[in-house]
Amino acid sequence: MTIDELLRNGGFPIHLAAGAGSVTFATAITYPLDTLKTLIQIGAGAKQQLDIYQVLGRVQCVSGITGLYRGFGWFALGRIPSVGVRFGTYELLTAFYKDGRENKHVFVSEALLAGFAAGALESIVNTPFELFKLRTQVACASWPTSRFVEAKRGTPSLVTKLLHGHIAQKGTWDQITGLLSTLPTKHTNVTTALQEYPWVMTGSGKPPSVSYIKGPLGVVSLEGWNALWRGLRSGIFRDSIFGGFFFSTWQFFHIIMLDWKAINMDPPPRSEDEVGPVSPLAASLVAGFSGSIAAAASHVFDTARCRSQSIVIPKYIAMERKLLKWKPLGSWINRKAGIRPSDRAFLLRGLWLRVARSGVSCFAMVGGYYLIIQHLS
Repeated sequence: MTIDELLRNGGFPIHLAAGAGSVTFATAITYPLDTLKTLIQIGAGAKQQLDIYQVLGRVQCVSGITGLYRGFGWFALGRIPSVGVRFGTYELLTAFYKDGRENKHVFVSEALLAGFAAGALESIVNTPFELFKLRTQVACASWPTSRFVEAKRGTPSLVTKLLHGHIAQKGTWDQITGLLSTLPTKHTNVTTALQEYPWVMTGSGKPPSVSYIKGPLGVVSLEGWNALWRGLRSGIFRDSIFGGFFFSTWQFFHIIMLDWKAINMDPPPRSEDEVGPVSPLAASLVAGFSGSIAAAASHVFDTARCRSQSIVIPKYIAMERKLLKWKPLGSWINRKAGIRPSDRAFLLRGLWLRVARSGVSCFAMVGGYYLIIQHLS
């Protein structure tokens, strides 16, 4: 059914509500798996390989079992429009493919290409919301620390601008000041002068932990507007591959189900419209299987994106890199795909959690959509 037909029949609000409701429902029941997957991906290191039980215990100790739902609002807020962009772009492109064809048939290769384009647009829409979601998820498993305290009166203005809401702990500054106290200086207040230098303003020369930089205000004030689309390259690869595999696999099994349904029809149908739609349960099962296949195919880029968004790069460091024409490490393919060389050993971390989450989410989303339509129509 086209958008014009929906508007004429008054069914567009129903389908819009069904789509938003099904996406929210699917996101809600699978979000804990996404939190565990994200923490496993980010927590992987050369000397640390966290498993699901360690991550679950850490979250329960730090923020309770409800911590698994931290960041759900950001995820749902970005998920609804991004999924709409994905399916809307796919329907628009496939309508162009079907134009002029008598049987309105879409080939698997056409579904693959349309899915690539739909996934790329979805990634552009969803990237900022995933950044906020990830930062909140990391915070739910991070122990409170006294490394940073709330900014007080007298904090240098440069620190306030570059490190929103925080200053380094007093003990660190006392140690640095003590090391420099033996040097000859004409400055009357060496501590205040030292705090004006951004590269040591955190007390260790390192940017603050990702668990402290949450929400739009914290991200923009410290890292700038460009940080909202950090990980966009790997995200485009991830969502393009996911969309291509999802829609092509779905179309492949959809054709098989229609052919199977048309075997016993007399007279034989001349087009797919005469065969009729497949059952909601069959469509939901195929969607779940297609989502699992697509998640497995695109998982390496999902890990690369998560690990990229978990890095805090203050504005002054980004400016220095730009002025010095800093070239990221790795081959040309790694740079274009947004994969850091240090992450190669961890790209498959959390694979089965993402496969399970995507499968259940796609099944619930399609099944919930049919169920809501059935009750609202």
